[in-house]
Amino acid sequence: MIDNATLLIGIAFSGAALVLALVIGWLNARAETYLIHGATGIGLIVLALAALGLRNSSYSIWSLFVAFPVLLAGIAYVYSGSRLFNHNAARPALYLGLASVIATTTPLVFGLSGLGTLMLNFCAAVMLGLCGVAFWRGREDARTAMAANAIIYGLVAASFLACAIVLLVQGQWVLDAPPDNLAEDINSIMSLVGLTGIGAITLTLHHARAARRHRMEANTDALTGVLNRRALFRRFNEDSPATGLAVIMFDLDHFKQINDHLGHAHGDTVLVRFADILRNELRHSDIIARLGGEEFCAILPGHDREAAGQVAERIRRAFDNLALPIGSETETATVSAGLATAGKDETFSSVLSRADAALYKAKQAGRNQVHIAPFRLVA
Repeated sequence: MIDNATLLIGIAFSGAALVLALVIGWLNARAETYLIHGATGIGLIVLALAALGLRNSSYSIWSLFVAFPVLLAGIAYVYSGSRLFNHNAARPALYLGLASVIATTTPLVFGLSGLGTLMLNFCAAVMLGLCGVAFWRGREDARTAMAANAIIYGLVAASFLACAIVLLVQGQWVLDAPPDNLAEDINSIMSLVGLTGIGAITLTLHHARAARRHRMEANTDALTGVLNRRALFRRFNEDSPATGLAVIMFDLDHFKQINDHLGHAHGDTVLVRFADILRNELRHSDIIARLGGEEFCAILPGHDREAAGQVAERIRRAFDNLALPIGSETETATVSAGLATAGKDETFSSVLSRADAALYKAKQAGRNQVHIAPFRLVA
């Protein structure tokens, strides 16, 4: 039968391979700091477990003074990586790790190696359990994988807690040899399986998140954060049926004057402010896209001409009320809009063309107004 020391060495080798994978991932995505926190944590765990596995059954206080703090620091960094992955601050995890080191080494100062081991297992259980909580709370990101990570963290935490409970029940406050019981064996096996499973799932989640981010970047206008032209026409091609859709075309008035008189930075600010108004005034189900330059498009499912016209007018008024300067002492930024609603069996390209024609008429009529295209005549 494989002894505990051999299992610890196995965990160390498995962890070393995972550290390498995490570091390579971080080198390719430096902004993803959870990867380097995870690599640091597992690297420290590998060092501690290698030291514990190579101690030749000795259990001297001085060896524990080195191995235990390193192990707890490693788990604290794993916890901070879990928090960062789920968009939370890392600092609380590191503070908890420091408190765990103090709680574990204090008994060792008084020669209570058993109590120190108990505190090690308890503190490890708490931090690993909190890792599980972090992934469980963030499971909307990728439900199955996040929930699986949370469950594995929970099982590993439970195995550490079981080791602490056995020592508490036995009242072994001083140990002259490593604990040898069923809980320790289960903990070693769970740690080996858990480390491998958590590492594989975390790397899978990282690659999935990176792929989603790249797709989003490819489909999103970098300045305003709304869809770009390519994404809009990927969703609605020319022959897509448009029944039930209202299409509003927007064009910021005198935008060239803004860039010429106040600079492109101010022009960018105007575009961003208008995109913010679109997001605030439209529903979550509505679609917003920047078609290029100062031209935007909004698609409103389930709106008739009257309701869509009210929305377009509300957006026009809200932007006008911002009173953003355009370079003239008396004029401020305004927007013109053209609206069309789909007729029976009408295609998206047809509705878009009619909305664009309505926008042109709004411009011709003096700008800063909404023009609604007439009903489409059915042939």
